[in-house]
Amino acid sequence: MSLLSTLPATDSYRVNGAGARPSAFAVSELATASFAAVGRELARLMMAMNLSATLPKITVDHRLASLWYGFSFKSDGWQLPNLWDPIAGDYQAADGWIRLHTNLPHHRIAALKVLETEADRNTVSRAIRDWSISDLETAIVAEGGVAAAMRSRSEWQDHPQGRAVTREPLIGWQGPRNAMPRARPQATVERPLAGLRVLDLTRILAGPVSTRTLAGFGAEVLRIDPPGWDEPGVIPDISLGKHCAYLDLKSPDGMQQFQDLLTQADVLVHGYRPGALDALGLGKSKRDQLAPNRIEVTLNAYGWQGPWAARRGFDSLVQMSAGIAHTGMAWAAADKPTPLPVQALDHATGYLMAAAVLSALTEAMSGQTVMDARLSLARTAELLATLKKNDVADDVTNAAFSDYLGSTEASGWGPGHRLKPALTVGSATMHWPIPAAKLGTSRAVWPSLST
Repeated sequence: MSLLSTLPATDSYRVNGAGARPSAFAVSELATASFAAVGRELARLMMAMNLSATLPKITVDHRLASLWYGFSFKSDGWQLPNLWDPIAGDYQAADGWIRLHTNLPHHRIAALKVLETEADRNTVSRAIRDWSISDLETAIVAEGGVAAAMRSRSEWQDHPQGRAVTREPLIGWQGPRNAMPRARPQATVERPLAGLRVLDLTRILAGPVSTRTLAGFGAEVLRIDPPGWDEPGVIPDISLGKHCAYLDLKSPDGMQQFQDLLTQADVLVHGYRPGALDALGLGKSKRDQLAPNRIEVTLNAYGWQGPWAARRGFDSLVQMSAGIAHTGMAWAAADKPTPLPVQALDHATGYLMAAAVLSALTEAMSGQTVMDARLSLARTAELLATLKKNDVADDVTNAAFSDYLGSTEASGWGPGHRLKPALTVGSATMHWPIPAAKLGTSRAVWPSLST
């Protein structure tokens, strides 16, 4: 079995650049290692495809990898949308801190309903003061919202969900089946994923990072969202290189269109909670019937076992739950939660998902059985907690002018500049001919198959 299970050994790739994002945790080390995981699996795939007679050399720029864990796009002459809803953030309750995540309207409504208050930050803050963090977390989740009480690392490790997560592998492989990859004569040593059709059913933020990564090496990525969906704070960053279409999977016509797309896809990447695809009539047996040769990778927030396996969550919430914000608070000698400087759990999980796709493709190209991969933000948090942090003086919090490509990217919002790529595999360097686009601006068809 050679499926991806761990980060690559540091002596298996070359590192350029230096510096680190300031944190109690090894954020920059995780960034470089996760890029290297993509590189290693792409190199293996290139050999399996006979694009290279020897394992191509992998080079990661440590500084750029750290910067790609932040926002990769700098606008020119216009303002990027705000990432956070005004109500989202950390609040002090009667016995500790709790974080509300209210970027999505239905999550904001759920939190305000529990608190019985209007959408005003000061009013929300006053309403939270008399709650216990555990009771409020439970009440908001029960209402269909998302929130996370701040726990220490030891509290998380003693928590039933924390214990369940530590028992899970970094990448869970399951459901072995035979698969025959479609021939891709377009693939070259410079664009090894050319012709690979990737169906993207993911949203904020890990899943979109994975498919953006695949697009960077030539994959044709089609992202599907429900009509009217938007993520204004992150789409300029993660729609790079993709075709983005709206499709109503709850309508008969929309579901039929989606099934047609799936039959023609090589890869399916999704972030639906357990049981959600089954509820749409797209259970595993149906997916196997429609696309028996597909590679499938998925993720969730809190892991695939334990009482929180079906709980909604986001990077900032998992950081609160898993003791990261609490550890950061002690490290910074602060009086409030101190999370990672970037959404590193999302980014790391995204790059590992992309690496898992490549790993499974290599197995299929080698005539081995294929398995579906499952990852979670919470399990990535456990990985981060084990990494050794190197003491460096250079701070890479902000990108310099020289970190960006010289060419202008004509995004769907306006012109700007993209960070230089952080990963090279042989003569394959990440680049994206398609600029970042607004959601719903493409048709729900595979561009390479449309006439």
